[in-house]
Amino acid sequence: MHRDRPWTLIAALAIVAAFAASAFAQPPAARRGEAGPLPTIEEKTASMAKLDGFFPLYWDAKAGQLWMEISRFKTEVLHSMGYGAGLGSNDIGIDRGALAGSRIVSFERIGPKVLVVQPNYRFRATSDNPAEVRAVRDAFARSVLWSFQVAAETGDRVLVDMMDFLVRDANNAAARMRPGSYRLDASRSSIYLPMTQNFPKNTEMEVELTFAQQPGGGGGGFGGPPAAGGGGGFLEGVSAVAASGEAASIRMHHSFVELPDGNFKTRVWDPRSGFGHVEFQNYSAPLGESMTVSLVRRHRLQKVDSKAKVSDPVRPIVYYLDPGAPEPIRSALLEGARWWNQAFEAAGYRNAFRVELLPEDVSPLDIRYNVINWVHRSTRGWSTGGSVTDPRTGEIIKGVVTLGSLRVRQDYMIAEGLLSPYRTGTEAPPELKEWALARIRQLSAHEVGHTLGLGHQYYDSTAGRISVMDYPHPLVTLKPDGTFDTSKVYDAGIGVWDKVWITWGYQDFPPGTDEPRVLAAILNDAWARDLIFMTNQDTAANPRVDQWSNGTDPAAELNRMMEVRTVALSRFGENAIKLNAPMATMEEVLLPLYLHHRYQVEAAASALGGQHYVYAMRGDGREPFRWVPAAEQRAALKALLSTIQPSALTLPDTVVKRLPPRPDGYRRTREMFPRYTGDTFDVITPAMVAAYHTVSNIFDERRAARLVEQHAVDPSLPGLTEVVDEVLSATFGASPANPYEAEISRTVERVVIEQLMSLAGSAAMPQVRAIASLRLERKAADLGSAAASSGARADAAGAAHALLLARDIKRFIERPAEPARPGTSPFIPPGAPIGEPALDYVGYLRWINLLEPPCSAWIPADIR
Repeated sequence: MHRDRPWTLIAALAIVAAFAASAFAQPPAARRGEAGPLPTIEEKTASMAKLDGFFPLYWDAKAGQLWMEISRFKTEVLHSMGYGAGLGSNDIGIDRGALAGSRIVSFERIGPKVLVVQPNYRFRATSDNPAEVRAVRDAFARSVLWSFQVAAETGDRVLVDMMDFLVRDANNAAARMRPGSYRLDASRSSIYLPMTQNFPKNTEMEVELTFAQQPGGGGGGFGGPPAAGGGGGFLEGVSAVAASGEAASIRMHHSFVELPDGNFKTRVWDPRSGFGHVEFQNYSAPLGESMTVSLVRRHRLQKVDSKAKVSDPVRPIVYYLDPGAPEPIRSALLEGARWWNQAFEAAGYRNAFRVELLPEDVSPLDIRYNVINWVHRSTRGWSTGGSVTDPRTGEIIKGVVTLGSLRVRQDYMIAEGLLSPYRTGTEAPPELKEWALARIRQLSAHEVGHTLGLGHQYYDSTAGRISVMDYPHPLVTLKPDGTFDTSKVYDAGIGVWDKVWITWGYQDFPPGTDEPRVLAAILNDAWARDLIFMTNQDTAANPRVDQWSNGTDPAAELNRMMEVRTVALSRFGENAIKLNAPMATMEEVLLPLYLHHRYQVEAAASALGGQHYVYAMRGDGREPFRWVPAAEQRAALKALLSTIQPSALTLPDTVVKRLPPRPDGYRRTREMFPRYTGDTFDVITPAMVAAYHTVSNIFDERRAARLVEQHAVDPSLPGLTEVVDEVLSATFGASPANPYEAEISRTVERVVIEQLMSLAGSAAMPQVRAIASLRLERKAADLGSAAASSGARADAAGAAHALLLARDIKRFIERPAEPARPGTSPFIPPGAPIGEPALDYVGYLRWINLLEPPCSAWIPADIR
C-alpha cells in the first residue's frame, strides 16, 4: 500500500534554527494583551517548526506548544480519538490502540473565535426541498464541542492554540481510574512528538496525559500498600499496573481526517443478515413508510468488473498486524485473519482481503490503516473488534482489533486441566501449544469479522460449526479406549455461514440488478441449508442459540460434557502442573475443569420455557415460533439436575488430600474458588459454586414466568410448579454415598432453598412469587417434621441442617423484605474473559469479605 511520507515533529525541529534569526516581532499591542490587529500566521509561527498537511501544524519547541492552522470552514471532517499508550488494566480498560470515539465535525469562524461543531445526523430529511431539510435540521440541537481563540490570521486562514483542546480528559478516563480518586494534571502532560504527524488527508496529534492521585484517595502510591489486582488482589487498580499509584501517564491520539467522497453505495439493512447498521430518522419519508432508515455498516469494496463472476477489487481491504506479537502467535494471528479472504473469494472477489505487518513508523491509530493490535494487560480480558464508521452512510473507514495477549495462556491452561499431560513434569506437550494456537487463529478471525461489520452468530446449525463469529467451546470427545480426542478442538478456516455473510454484504452487483430480490434470495438459500443468523439476545430463550457450546441438542451435549468432565477429574492431580510448581497451584488448573460444563448449563436451561423461533418477516411463509416440545424441556431439566447430584460435585482424592494452602508469594485471586476455611483449600465451596450456577439458571425469574405462561397456554408443557417440584425432589431426595457427599448434599439443598426464596421475594410476576412461596411453606413444614423426628446421634448434622433451613424459610415468609444472610449464594469465578471493572465482582468482593477478614488495601471504598 502506498504511504505518503509524513512530516514529523522530530524531523521538523531541525529546521527551526534556520528560521529563528529572521523571526518577525509581534506588534506591541498584541504583546501587551491589548486589542489590536492580529499578527499574520507567518509572523506568529516564524520561529516554529511547521508540519504541512491536511491541517498544517506548528510546533513551538521553546514553549512546548502546538498550534494548528484552519482554512477549511464549514467543511465536515472526521475527528477520531484513541489511546496511543494504555494503562494495562483490564478492569479499568484504556488499552493501547483502542478507539475512544469518533464524530463528524466542522469549524465555524465567529469573530475572534473558531467553534468546533458536531451536526446532528440522527434526525434528517432526505428531501430535495431545502426548506424541509432546514426545518428538520433546526428542530434538533447540534452540539458546539469546543471554542478556539484566533491567535493569528492570514487571509481566510487562522491559527489556533491546540494545547487546551489536547491536554484534557476528553474521554473521562479519570472517572474510571480506581481505587482512589484521580485527576488530570496538565502540568505533567505534554505533546508526544513521535506520533504527531501530518499527511495530505489526515492530521495526527498525540498527547501524553498524566492522571495524579488526589490526597486521601488511597490505592497505594510510592512505597504504599499493594493495590487491588497486583500480586493477587481482586480488583485490578491503577497502582497494580502503573509504575506508581501516585500518577499514571497514558497517551491520547487525535485525528482530523478528510471524509470519504460521496461515491459509497449504501445497502439497506436486513435484521436477518447479521450485519451492524447505522440508523437515522428520515422526516421526509412518505406517509405509510417507516421513518427509520437503517444502512449496513461495511467497508467500501468494488469489483473492477461487476459483471464478472470473479474479479479483482478496485481497492482491496488491507489489515495490518501489530509486529509486537511474538512467534508463533504472530503467524497464527496472520493465518486466522486471512481466513476472511476465503469468504471474499466465495463472493466473487480475487485478492480482495489482505493482512500484512504494520510498518514500524506508523501509529496504529492512523486513520488510513485497519489494524490488529496485540495488547498486554496484567490480567486476561476480552478481545474486541471496533471501527470508525461514517454515520451518514455506514461506510467503515477504519477497523481496529484489540487482542488481549493473556487469552492464549488461558486456553493453554484449560488444555492442561483436561489432559493432565505432565507425566514427568518436564515435558512440553505439543498438543497444548497447538490447542492454544488453534484458538488464537479463531479469535483473530472472529474480531476481524466484527470490524467488517458482522455481529455474533450463535445459531446451532445442523451443518455444524458454521461461523467464526460464534464463541467456540473446545470440542473434546471421549474415545472408546478412554482417551481424549482433541483433533477437532477448534475449527480451521472460515465458516460456511461466513461466506453467505460476505456475499450478502459485499457483493458488487452489475447495473440493472434487482438488488433487494437478489439479497433476499441469498438469505433464503442459506436458510434452506439451516444457515440462519441469530445472536446475543436469543441465547436465553432459544435452545438452538448458545455461546461456548457445541451441537444442536443442549441436553445431550450437557450429558456428554459431564462424562468428559468426570473422566478428566478422575485423572486430575499433580500431572496437571509442571515439575517444581507449588502443589497449591493445582487450584488454578482445577477451576476451569471443574466448571467445564458451565456454559452448557446455560444452553440446556434455555430449553425450559423456551421457544424455537426465527426472525420471521410477514410474507416469508415461515413459522415465527413454537414452544420447545415437552419431551425436550424435560430432558433438559433432567440433564441439569444430574449436574447437582453429590456424586457429580465431589472432588477426587488427588485434590482433597493433596492440595495444600498457598505458599508465600502466591496470593489468591478472583479466578479461584471462594472458601469458608481461611488459608486451607475448601472442598465444599466448589460444589456450592457449581450448584448455584445450575439452580440460578433454572430459577431465573424470566424463565419462571415463561414456564407459568407456556403451561397456561398448553397444559402438556411443564409449568413452574412441576419444575420446582422436580428440583426439590432431586436435591432433597439424593442418596449420598459417604459423609463427604452428605455434606455436599446439604450444601446443594441450601442453595436450592435460597434461590427459591430469591424467586419468591423478588420475581416481577406475581404468580411466580405465589408458586415459589407456596412451595417454600410446604418444604418448611417437611423440614421441621424431619428435624423433630430425627433424634439419632448419627443424623445430628442432617437434623441441624433441616432445622436451620426450616427456621430460615419461616423468617423469610414472616419478613420477606429482609434479605437472607449474604454470602451463601457465591459469585462464580470468571470463566469467559473478565468483563467491565468493579461491577462484575462486587458480589465476589462481598463474598470474600464474609468468609475472610477484609483487607481495605484491596477493596475500594465505593465497594466495601
